Amino acid sequence: MKVLITLTDVEPAVRLNAALEKAGVTTSVVSPLDDLRGEINKFKPDAIVITGNLADLSSIQIVRDQLWLGTGVIGLADVDDAALRERLRALGFVDIYTKPVEPEELYLAVRRVLDRRRLTEVTGLIGQSDAIREVLVKIEQIAPVSSTVIIEGESGTGKELVAQAIHRLSPRRNKPFIAVNAGALPETLIESELFGHEKGAFTGAAERRIGRFELADEGTLFLDEIGEIPPSTQVKLLRVLEERKLTRVGGTAEIPINVRVVAATNRPLRQAVEAGEFRTDLYYRLNVLSIYLSPLRERREDIALLVRRFIQEFSTQHDRAFHGISAEAMQMLMSYPWPGNVRELRNLIESMVVLSPGHEIGPDDIPRQIRDGGSARFLPVHVGPVVRSAQGVEGRELEFLVRSMLELKLQVEELRRRMDDEARHPDWQREIQPPVSSAVIAAPIEPPNQPAPPATVTINPGMTMSEIERAAIEGALKETRGNRRKAAQMLDIGERTMYRKLREYGIPVDGLQ
Repeated sequence: MKVLITLTDVEPAVRLNAALEKAGVTTSVVSPLDDLRGEINKFKPDAIVITGNLADLSSIQIVRDQLWLGTGVIGLADVDDAALRERLRALGFVDIYTKPVEPEELYLAVRRVLDRRRLTEVTGLIGQSDAIREVLVKIEQIAPVSSTVIIEGESGTGKELVAQAIHRLSPRRNKPFIAVNAGALPETLIESELFGHEKGAFTGAAERRIGRFELADEGTLFLDEIGEIPPSTQVKLLRVLEERKLTRVGGTAEIPINVRVVAATNRPLRQAVEAGEFRTDLYYRLNVLSIYLSPLRERREDIALLVRRFIQEFSTQHDRAFHGISAEAMQMLMSYPWPGNVRELRNLIESMVVLSPGHEIGPDDIPRQIRDGGSARFLPVHVGPVVRSAQGVEGRELEFLVRSMLELKLQVEELRRRMDDEARHPDWQREIQPPVSSAVIAAPIEPPNQPAPPATVTINPGMTMSEIERAAIEGALKETRGNRRKAAQMLDIGERTMYRKLREYGIPVDGLQ
């Protein structure tokens, strides 16, 4: 890995250079009189540290080109200027420190940038959000062992990328990686696909077929959409995982296998277990290690980085000159909820590169549905069976309603952000009322041994979105008996987001699980 350091401020530059060289990192120190652009093009750094004069527009423009290539840039500010800090972060700087900076702190910051760069190259996962950093750390921890893994996340978040990354960083990296989409296989063929079959095992079985488990022997088998596997096959899958042996359909011989299984699902598998749609014993056998991929709308700070990387990729792939994207157009992309997640963003960027070559992408080049901010109805909502009682609506209907309200809140927040950016209608919040009627929603708590009174959430006309959100969170916590993780799953938000909301609304966390 290589680090380029500008000699704008001599002391931190020299000390950082010495620490990195001692750690075996290749460095290049550039003085203000040197050709910075030429040195960058020749040296091709993985990280850049600018040790001062961050307001120098010429240097920043040169570094901006590197940000499009995914190079991590750290800046040292001479004074604590919040406005400058925000501008540089928006540009793509990894971090900005105010001098004086402890040498050890700066060294560790550079090491983190290099480690993320290395993991990004190996995994293909792009982002600088806490959520992506946590996933990268988990991949490194999980990869060396052979335990089964479940990857959860909405469609388009990159679950197969994570599975491939686990394989590439594992001791099995030189063995096969076999991917199977269980949701795309007919129920009558799934056992044959997974375990193979003998000649004559069923009509049409004209010859022996080797299944995916055998093909992945000594390597990794990725089972996508694991929740779609039928119950009869779940029993056989559990047996194979437990005994490390399989029997082909129509055969009698037991065949030993050495396969690491990584499973993925786009819906909470625990809910499928509770609904009786997935075997409990298989769930716990698969869920030895787990990774959760946040939807793109919960890690918006990654959008600009993804846009830059996709523009670079597709400009090269399609041989199209592309001059980037305007700040206003980028803000539109940042404000859109992306129900299709990274896959939807990637497809949009490819279409824009192909259809709008030779100029900078502006607001008029963005599709209308994205300019308008999308619609909450397209956001993923898992709805279970509805049960009615004399007291109101119960169970999953509470889940549906509170999720819908939270999604509506997300759209309202995006509208507010755009309007604030344009400095228009500062009092717009008083003009928008949530389109809900007064209702009392009863959500029964169902403890395993004894009945309990229902938790209720009351929604009245005129309540602000924050009040509705707080009521929804409190109702979910009551229904789950204070289990923060289950409440977060019920509301379809991340556990970290739940914890942040609890602090934001002053909801006591003592006693919560």
